[in-house]
Amino acid sequence: EGQLVESGGGSVQAGGSLTLSCAASGLRFDFDDYVMGWFRQAPGKEREGLLCITASDTSTVYADSVKGRFTISRNNAKNTVDLQMNRLKPEDTAVFYCAARLDGSCYQWAEMFDVWGQGTQVTVSS
Repeated sequence: EGQLVESGGGSVQAGGSLTLSCAASGLRFDFDDYVMGWFRQAPGKEREGLLCITASDTSTVYADSVKGRFTISRNNAKNTVDLQMNRLKPEDTAVFYCAARLDGSCYQWAEMFDVWGQGTQVTVSS
């Protein structure tokens, strides 16, 4: 169906910032036929939906814990979606994933998405 590749993860101190990127390739349909979401999964916890963005740049924040700190954006010409993370906290530590859904609407739940990246680790120290 295609692939998504995340990049930009790493280790930062609390209060710092990171920007994650996700590049799509080989999708069955055009990139702008998909809504794009960011998820994270902390050790021992379930995958959590964070934000989602439509092809027309309508974004939704699902996780109250990141509202006001994380921003999603996409570049349809480059087939990429980014996640800007500011004022990071130790509890943000997780593997972050991007995902694509062949639909015009965003959803919070991982099971609604069709294509997934391999994930990138973000570690925030206190």
